[in-house]
Amino acid sequence: MKTDLTDTTSSKINKALVLGRRAIGTPAVGMVLTLVIVTDEENAYDALKAANEASREHPSRTLVVIKRVSRSPRDRSKARLDAEVRLGADASTGETVVLRLYGEVVDHAQSVVLPLLLPDAPVVVWWPVNAPTDPAKDPLGALAQRRVTDSYAAEQPIQELTARADAYTPGDTDLAWTRITPWRSMLAAALDQVVCEVTSAEVEGEEFNPSVELLAMWLSDRLKVPVRRSTSTGPGLTSVRMETSTGPIVLDRPDGSLATLSIQGQPDRAVALKRRDTAELIAEELRRLDPDDTYATALKFGLERLDEEAAVTAPEAEPEAEPAPAAAEAKPTAKPAAKKAPAKKAAAK
Repeated sequence: MKTDLTDTTSSKINKALVLGRRAIGTPAVGMVLTLVIVTDEENAYDALKAANEASREHPSRTLVVIKRVSRSPRDRSKARLDAEVRLGADASTGETVVLRLYGEVVDHAQSVVLPLLLPDAPVVVWWPVNAPTDPAKDPLGALAQRRVTDSYAAEQPIQELTARADAYTPGDTDLAWTRITPWRSMLAAALDQVVCEVTSAEVEGEEFNPSVELLAMWLSDRLKVPVRRSTSTGPGLTSVRMETSTGPIVLDRPDGSLATLSIQGQPDRAVALKRRDTAELIAEELRRLDPDDTYATALKFGLERLDEEAAVTAPEAEPEAEPAPAAAEAKPTAKPAAKKAPAKKAAAK
């Protein structure tokens, strides 16, 4: 069931929700939380689709806030709110309200959202794109217990991690962190199978993927060892190698679907480690609404510390060849080579 409301108010939207529930025969509200999605028109469809799939596990009232950009000064001076109320089969197992804000009301989205929140229910705000620098100080973020961003969607994903660390507030989380949950579980399980001491590690993944940095910082913080970040062609995370006192432990996933776990002295094992879609990531974040202390610790570890400790295990660079035109420098290098030749022959004998 869909109801379109043009130039409306929050009270009229609430009234449409009540009438809609009565029309479909479910007057009671069975939602467990309010999910507020702040996005643009381009990404609204994908974000709402993911939220509807996640609502099968977490029935929620989903409020999609779309801030429309007015072209002319006259339109920007006028405040208007359009809404689309979806119930029943059109909203999966929850309720959906798509809010389109025009003009001055764009700067006061919290005044539109606040009357539509479910009473005595937690609030989660999700920015699929264009997340604020400090989500907790955002007017909409201040209404929520959990604030979900995605640094992978930022223009400079790696630099975004530093900004997230500086502005971190308990309740913040990042889908780039959620993506590495299976990797963290598998690596922890692998270390539980052997009695060893980890001396160093290497995390390999595609460039400009903040999940790789987060996993490297988590490993370095937890194991207290230097971790090197390597670049691959992807997709996403491709490999983690831990050097231990009993031999290397390698978790390799070259195709983004099936991984291979190799432990010294044990047969290789195939592990299902597919890349998850956004609906699965959001569903995982909605399972726990308390602050994620592990994420906070890994995030605040610092990219600069990761780089410094990674340099300890970096291979020594080979000396560059001398320029060919310098004839004067070429003669001294030829004499030592002549002296070493007899030594090589003697070794051969």
